[in-house]
Amino acid sequence: MINGSNNGNSVNAEKNGNENQIEVKIAEIKKVAEGTNTYSFEKIDGGKLRNVDAGSHIDLFLANGMIRQYSLTKAGDELSSYTVAIKRDRESRGGSVFIHDNFKVGETLKISNPRNNFALDENADETVLIAGGIGITPIMAMIRRLEALGKSWKLYYANRTKSETAFYDELSEYPQVKFHFDDESNGVLDIASIISSESDKASFYCCGPLPMLENFEENTKHLPSEQVNIEYFTAKEEVATEGEYTVELSQEGQTFSIEKGKTILQTLLDNEIEVDYGCEAGVCGTCETRLISGIPDHRDEVLTDAQKESNSLIMICCSGAKSEKLVLDI
Repeated sequence: MINGSNNGNSVNAEKNGNENQIEVKIAEIKKVAEGTNTYSFEKIDGGKLRNVDAGSHIDLFLANGMIRQYSLTKAGDELSSYTVAIKRDRESRGGSVFIHDNFKVGETLKISNPRNNFALDENADETVLIAGGIGITPIMAMIRRLEALGKSWKLYYANRTKSETAFYDELSEYPQVKFHFDDESNGVLDIASIISSESDKASFYCCGPLPMLENFEENTKHLPSEQVNIEYFTAKEEVATEGEYTVELSQEGQTFSIEKGKTILQTLLDNEIEVDYGCEAGVCGTCETRLISGIPDHRDEVLTDAQKESNSLIMICCSGAKSEKLVLDI
């Protein structure tokens, strides 16, 4: 699951990514834990939806103008519905609370086609999954896919309490699932011990709160990067608002000065340049843009280290510039 922020640009949500929007109806709402519901969406005409790979997420275009990203709990071909799990966040910036308070079966909304920044390696001999809280959402899709393929997998799933643990009944049926409840264990999940106890040939996946992800990264530094997979809810770094550089749009033939306190995305929206965007925090990948020239100041959690070093792509919602000018393929 990927939670986005709004940062005051909700008025642009309706025009954002129109070609990528699908009108759907809410087909089912189901409580799966204390404070967490699943929401299933079907096409208005009852048709099939686009194929989904495990780890994918969709944007929800909410009636209050917000755009929020949530991971899909199921993968497969020709799905009749997309399902997301959403926890009513105690520190919500408006998205999860709005959904829990306002979504009703039969109502309609627009969603995006699926995107995947957290892809599952279906050919791995061993897969080790680590989830914290609502981070179980993309992991559920992986488990269901791995089971369908007959692949070997393990899950370590941490939560504050058992009552808040989504999909507990379903996951309890698998002997390779290890639960950790903070209120029963007097401490957090010991990720260092997990990594050291598993094969260094396994593919590792982690999704959860920021401290868990940072712990996971620290304890997997010795592994090849292709074996370490992580998805962030929120960015580790603040968005770049230092400003004082220019951005040239090669297709539009326009150049804009990025002022202090503004991001590239905010500046383009202020000047009525239509671009796709979602989280505005560098975690969803919607605003990925080809960089023609210049040196970016990468602040996202989507691009790989190799992609960042190549300076060929930039997330314009959060990243800035180290050079005086950036030329973008817009």
